[in-house]
Amino acid sequence: QLQLVESGGGLVQAGGSLRLSCTASGHGFNNFEVGWFRQAPGQEREFVSHIGWGDSTYYAESVRGRFTISRDNAKNIVYLQMNSLKREDTAVYFCAAAGERFTKLTALHSGLYEYWGQGTQVTVSS
Repeated sequence: QLQLVESGGGLVQAGGSLRLSCTASGHGFNNFEVGWFRQAPGQEREFVSHIGWGDSTYYAESVRGRFTISRDNAKNIVYLQMNSLKREDTAVYFCAAAGERFTKLTALHSGLYEYWGQGTQVTVSS
């Protein structure tokens, strides 16, 4: 069993930065694939980024070059560094984890992740 808690969200001006953290409790977090998703009001949840147990990374086209995902297995934390934030990045951000191995295609599918955090709000103002 794994529990995930997101933190680091907040209000930031466009062009600014935030770093989100996904802290896991439970054993074997280093063996899990971890993804970040986001959901804006009235919209469906969308894939943002993913990091594999072997540190492979994938990004949505909309955030590539601005966001960086990383993990610290010693601390059971996955980070999402978000730079050059835009108003359209405003959403609730969720981290999720799965025990199966993903490919670049399957990592995008939220339904394949077993564990979810409660989300953290990111608001980007103009």
